[in-house]
Amino acid sequence: MATIVRPELATYQQYIDGEWTASQDGATFEVENPSTEEVVALAPAGGRDDVRRAVAAARRSFESGEWRNKTQLQRSRIMFEIAEHLAERSTEWALLEAQTAGATIRKASVVDAPIAVETFRSMAEQALQIPWYEPLPWIDIPHVSWNFVQREAIGVCAGIVPFNYPLIIAMWKLAPALAMGNSIVLKPSPSTPLTLLEVARAIDETGLLPRGVLNVVTGPGNDVGEELVTNPEVDKVAFTGSTAVGRRILEMAAPTIKKVTLELGGKSANIVCADADLDIAVDGTLFGSFFHQGQMCESGTRLFVHDDIYDAFMERLVDTAAKLRVGDASDYDTQVGPVISRRQYDTILSAIDRAQREGATVLAGGGRADGVGDRGHFIQPTVLTDVAATSHVATEEVFGPVLAVQRWNDPGEVIRRANSSIYGLAGGIWSRDTRTAIEMAKQLRTGTVWINDWHLLNPLAPFGGYKQSGTGRELGTYGLREYTQVKHIHVDQNVPRRDRYFYDVILG
Repeated sequence: MATIVRPELATYQQYIDGEWTASQDGATFEVENPSTEEVVALAPAGGRDDVRRAVAAARRSFESGEWRNKTQLQRSRIMFEIAEHLAERSTEWALLEAQTAGATIRKASVVDAPIAVETFRSMAEQALQIPWYEPLPWIDIPHVSWNFVQREAIGVCAGIVPFNYPLIIAMWKLAPALAMGNSIVLKPSPSTPLTLLEVARAIDETGLLPRGVLNVVTGPGNDVGEELVTNPEVDKVAFTGSTAVGRRILEMAAPTIKKVTLELGGKSANIVCADADLDIAVDGTLFGSFFHQGQMCESGTRLFVHDDIYDAFMERLVDTAAKLRVGDASDYDTQVGPVISRRQYDTILSAIDRAQREGATVLAGGGRADGVGDRGHFIQPTVLTDVAATSHVATEEVFGPVLAVQRWNDPGEVIRRANSSIYGLAGGIWSRDTRTAIEMAKQLRTGTVWINDWHLLNPLAPFGGYKQSGTGRELGTYGLREYTQVKHIHVDQNVPRRDRYFYDVILG
């Protein structure tokens, strides 16, 4: 990656060992606005040497014990204080999310910035519920002893953050790692590094974290990401991204037997029952599939509509989808912004073309959005019907504003079809009959199921996938525990030698 010299642009720095620094070789890369295709900033093109410096700093900090040896109450109180400062700065980050991630400013202002801060605060609060000491039931075989489980920080963590939610998902990794006493090195996507660097800057301003506890290295995955995953001084890797990259991370982590949590791809089934409230189900389906241009791993991209309401439902769905306003993410009137890059834009349009070749019918969208000019990665919200269950668009994650629709009439059959996927991240059911919906939800092999809603992730609830949608969980006390080790400690109760008959297996 070549060095770019553009003095008129903002040039960011990495955050390593409590200092702001350029990459080791001075290289930078351009950060693009997907709405305009203009370069908005330069970021350091970090490499393996930068990662090694960051990991070494994190290791020194962890071994010093300055952060991990604080009580849980002390750490949480510090994080509450940091959260207050993050909240003061967070309004600035919404525009950065719009200009680099293509998040509409109305979404970034209402969802991304405030939820990121609330996640940080909530993780610190929930950490107070985690028992660091758990006594085990009393036993007297082979003789009396006292046994307990001690929970400990896991060590140096690596958090690899995707382009679609650079602010929120960074908090999913940063907050639990800090709350449980670890040090961390974060790697943002090269497409969207700026908000995470601004978060690090805000935390640095507080002066509340010991040096080296938090580090941010920016750069390409084949250098920064691979070094983080393979470095023997890294104890845990938390990755959010594609299933293909997740498989590669498991392979690279295997030689050092790291703890790995993966939140990967999805092809979530959205089941609309015959008794669904159409006002809620139609708008909820649009929200579930086109929110953030469909660039969400748990988007409801496979829609199953019951035969009895299919025509009425689809008429309303297509009419509303066609009216969604596509445009510059920084415009408050925009409802659907750009996808992240030209490469993703081309991939999505190719998937739509392939779907039509495989027999699908385009009822809405299907190409570049109208009225947006020649620049920017804008795609119309697309609704496809006559979708074959085994077609590419029905089985593979497109990661864009594309909804594949199928019909159903038998509950057992629709559950079977919903589960016939390599993915298992999320699913949803729309029905007025809550009891029946819950019974259907129990049969879906996914980590999250929404009933009469979508996308509402909550910092108290675990998030993660079945099958090839990932391993482990983030958020909630479940996610906090992923950042700890457990140790069994056995304490002898002054039992005399004559009663230690197990010793006599060798010595008697």
